[in-house]
Amino acid sequence: MTASSSSRFSAAGRVGFALVLLAGCNRSAASAPEQATPPAQRASPVEVPDEIRHFRSPRERTESPLPQRLRIPSLRVDTALERLSVDRDRSIEVPKDWQRAGWYAGGARPGEPGAAVLLGHVDSPSGPAVFTRLPAVRPGAKVLVDRADGSTVAFRITRVEEHRRAKFPAIDVYWPTLQRELRLITCGGPYVRSAGGYQSNVIVFATAEPGSAAN
Repeated sequence: MTASSSSRFSAAGRVGFALVLLAGCNRSAASAPEQATPPAQRASPVEVPDEIRHFRSPRERTESPLPQRLRIPSLRVDTALERLSVDRDRSIEVPKDWQRAGWYAGGARPGEPGAAVLLGHVDSPSGPAVFTRLPAVRPGAKVLVDRADGSTVAFRITRVEEHRRAKFPAIDVYWPTLQRELRLITCGGPYVRSAGGYQSNVIVFATAEPGSAAN
C-alpha cells in the first residue's frame, strides 16, 4: 500500500453475514410452536468433532487477551499491533504506521474461535514496509501473536492466495468459524497509479497449532 493508494479492505460483507446470523438468536423458547413428544429412541454413538466439543459460546467465556505483537520468524517480521476499526464508508482502516501491522478489533481476537484479521502495508513512499515479504511466505511457516497477558498463540500458515480487489473473497476471510484462525492481508499485484494503486490483495491463511494458548 502506498500513500496514494485508495485500497481498503471492506467489512461490509462481514457485517451483513453477522446480521443474518443474529436474526436467529432473538427467538425465545416461549414463542416456539408446540410439537408432539417424539417416541423414545435408542441413542446411537456419534463422534463429536473436537472443535465442537471444546467450543464455548461467547456468552459463556471470558474475553480473550488483546493482541499486542506479531512475529513471523521466517520473514524477520516483528511488529507491534495497532488497533483498527471501521471508517464511515464501512471499510476497515489501514495501519497509520507503515512499519506496523494492525488488528481489526471488530473481529475475533487471536487465540479464540473465529478468524482474526491482521493488515499491513506492503511498501511505503520511502521503501519497504512491514509486510513487504509477506507475498513470499510459504505454507508451514510459523506465525506468533503475543498477547496482553504474556501468552503467545502459535499459528501455522495453511495457504497463500492473491485476489483482484474487485473479487476479494469476503466469505473466506470473514465468515465465522469454530477453528482458531488468522488472516494476514496486504496489497499485491501490479501498481497502477491511475487505477488507485495496487490492483490485488495477498491473503495468508493460518490455523492455531494444537495446544497453543487459547482464549
